[in-house]
Amino acid sequence: MKFIIENWYLLVVALASGSMLLWPTLKSAGGGSLTPAGAVQLINREKAVVIDVCETEEFALGHVGGAKNVPLNQLEERLPGLVKNKAVPVVLVCASGARSNRAVGIAKKLGYEKAQAMSGGLKAWREASLPVEKA
Repeated sequence: MKFIIENWYLLVVALASGSMLLWPTLKSAGGGSLTPAGAVQLINREKAVVIDVCETEEFALGHVGGAKNVPLNQLEERLPGLVKNKAVPVVLVCASGARSNRAVGIAKKLGYEKAQAMSGGLKAWREASLPVEKA
């Protein structure tokens, strides 16, 4: 106890450095930390597959170029048929980002460890002035 009292500053430094090491892990645990620019980099550099988890009607109104439509309630059944290589990054998109965050959990349960939700969804994609396709 005497050591802790005399060296309280060492304890503070240890706690601060430990929390700084854990911060990135805790920050990304919420999913949806992928920006539209980060998604474009994954698509171009690592050949990421973009899966839009919106309903078919929403998908027809506008979607990320080259995205494949798999409504959230069908993701567990259809994703293994669309993305056979589980090592390839999977970018999950929806209108605002809420459904795609849930989709990440499903994808990771299926073994897609590089699955990420795009924060802000299609809304953020449009705000970044990135191209949108319509069906």
